[in-house]
Amino acid sequence: MTGCAVMPRDTKIAFWDAVRGGASLRQASLIAGVSHTGGLRWFKAAGGVAGNAPRPLTDRFLSLSERVDIMTGLAADLPRSLIAIGLGRAPSTVSREISRNGGALRYRATVAHRRAGTCAARPKTAKLAGGKELRDHVQARLDEKWSPEQISAMLKTQFPDRPEMRVSTETIYQSLYVQGRGALRRELAVALRTGRAIRKPRRQSDARRSRIPDLVPISERSAEAEDRAVEGHWEGDLIIGKGNKSAIGTLVERTTRFVMLLHLPHGYDAVRVRDAMIIAIGALPDQLKRSMTWDRGVEMTRHAEFTLATDMPVFFCDPHSPWQRGSNENTNGLLRQYFPKGTDLSVHTAEDLAAVAAQLNARPRKTLGWTTPARCLDRVLSGLPPVIATTP
Repeated sequence: MTGCAVMPRDTKIAFWDAVRGGASLRQASLIAGVSHTGGLRWFKAAGGVAGNAPRPLTDRFLSLSERVDIMTGLAADLPRSLIAIGLGRAPSTVSREISRNGGALRYRATVAHRRAGTCAARPKTAKLAGGKELRDHVQARLDEKWSPEQISAMLKTQFPDRPEMRVSTETIYQSLYVQGRGALRRELAVALRTGRAIRKPRRQSDARRSRIPDLVPISERSAEAEDRAVEGHWEGDLIIGKGNKSAIGTLVERTTRFVMLLHLPHGYDAVRVRDAMIIAIGALPDQLKRSMTWDRGVEMTRHAEFTLATDMPVFFCDPHSPWQRGSNENTNGLLRQYFPKGTDLSVHTAEDLAAVAAQLNARPRKTLGWTTPARCLDRVLSGLPPVIATTP
């Protein structure tokens, strides 16, 4: 009998099948072809619970006998497709099996089977835990407040010839959220736009609504604003601070997703919001001043004066319809990474807001084909066609 320092998966399975069948440890060790000491070591490592032991792989995995048939077929110089037919397997399955185990000249059935058993072992090392360069890159982007989806997409562009520098969006989330797969620093979870350290369902928030004098409904907004084919149509809103005592104004251009932030350090009544909007919009070229869309908050009761000063009409969303300002709602979610709920927003200077806006405008966006709002705006101002997108 042999020792058990390194044993094929099938040997361990034979031992545990015997234990589950009622055999003593000595009998199970004899059946598996290992020493009693080796069998006892396996039993203790599993905590004496057979359910913790390895089980046979399912029929979707190649068996040892099938691998012997593959090796025999290769020795006879048979085409891989013919070997696959004989096994009743897909040709791609046989081809991958041969390629990942040294190729036709080096393929050995027992070595391949042992390797398959090792690879099937759980738990596996998380990809981000095993690759320092990839992990450091992902952590750096999270520190810059990129989303996992942005990071995953841009890795393909930044490292086109390095498949080891790839990671899925879900893998990044799991490394942050899932216990036992925490390859990333736990505190990075606060850099996500949700700011949460655990996953939880989204909850709808109640928007402030108010009657607006001389309100013009969104249904009267031009069709060119709806399809985002023409630049200059904006969406606006406020993000509110602790105790509803402070706010920051947010303006988003629908075609380019370019963001401007309104500094409101002394409150957000209708007069202050009007004045801040006039200053921000007044600095834009005429081609970027076509319309503004807002919700029905009381801060917009002076909208007519804003229109008179800027020649820019204001349209109002239907009640309880935040999706009609989808770009702005999405941007407000991004901004909560910088300005968390329940904090005093009046402490941020105009320079702080400009820096945050610049960082958002330099972040690649999926809806823009992974280019940035700043680049899209440059295209528009240069007379080039804008990037057309249809999602928020």
